[in-house]
Amino acid sequence: MKKFALIGLAGYIAPRHLKAIRDTGNVLVAALDPHDSVGIIDSYFPGAHFFTEFERFDRHLEKLRRQNGEGIDYVTVCSPNYLHDAHMRFALRLQADAICEKPLVLNPWNIDALEEIAHESQRNVWAILQLRLHPAIVELKRQMDGLTQEKKHDIDIAYITSRGRWYGVSWKGDLAKSGGVATNIGVHFFDALRWIFGKLQYNVLHLDDPLKAAGFLEFERARVRWFLSTDEKDLPDTQESQEMRSYRSMSVDGTEVSFSQGFTDLHTTSYEEILNGRGFTMQDAKPAIEIVSAIRRSKPIGLKGEYHPLMRLLKTS
Repeated sequence: MKKFALIGLAGYIAPRHLKAIRDTGNVLVAALDPHDSVGIIDSYFPGAHFFTEFERFDRHLEKLRRQNGEGIDYVTVCSPNYLHDAHMRFALRLQADAICEKPLVLNPWNIDALEEIAHESQRNVWAILQLRLHPAIVELKRQMDGLTQEKKHDIDIAYITSRGRWYGVSWKGDLAKSGGVATNIGVHFFDALRWIFGKLQYNVLHLDDPLKAAGFLEFERARVRWFLSTDEKDLPDTQESQEMRSYRSMSVDGTEVSFSQGFTDLHTTSYEEILNGRGFTMQDAKPAIEIVSAIRRSKPIGLKGEYHPLMRLLKTS
């Protein structure tokens, strides 16, 4: 049984990590969040220590480390994106492995510094890249790898996940803290595309505002038009009529790849791989971080070139 600590217990994604820790037969020893609305922990680890102040959390874990070698084995990082780097550094200084939610960091040069600290501490940083474990994505990679004829595939990918007014008020609506829409909700898709279709060759941004982004990526084996949005007005009418709050679509050469389902247990699968030493590393995560970092520094060109078809349907009221 491995001992875990978790940073960011009150966040949206924390329950998936709590479930993964429990379902892999391990234990949460301590957790941290500045907010105390964390009753969810009673469903998983009611005996875990909880802290709202980092200093007391740090002291508690350091005390455990120095008592009979009973330190923490893993620190799970579910904090806001801009704090991931600092919290992974904390885990490594604590002589624990870090397991970090997406995006691993906001800028690729942060990974270079983290690798030095990981080497010095002889510990690991593991990235949650759960789309690489999704059955539909795994099958798509198998099909693409099995093709003998080299060609560039035409791909359209769209992800619309409705968010209320709270989103813009929270850290997720702050570009400096979240990295913007392309980073916050798009980095997993870019990682999967890079994993399947090879190195990036071209990156252009067509649309960029606080609620949505769109662009074009060309990889070694694919041309990709992408559209991401947190604005419910961008949901297709059929989805709105069914009162759905999200929409995922990916087509490869005109054929739809269904991956809207099957996300429930991907964090548990990720933990199983990590605990067996087969998790995704910082180098695995780096290419997608490079993509979103470049997008953030780009200026949108509007309706020019290879833009996603949904851009023609944008609703303003």
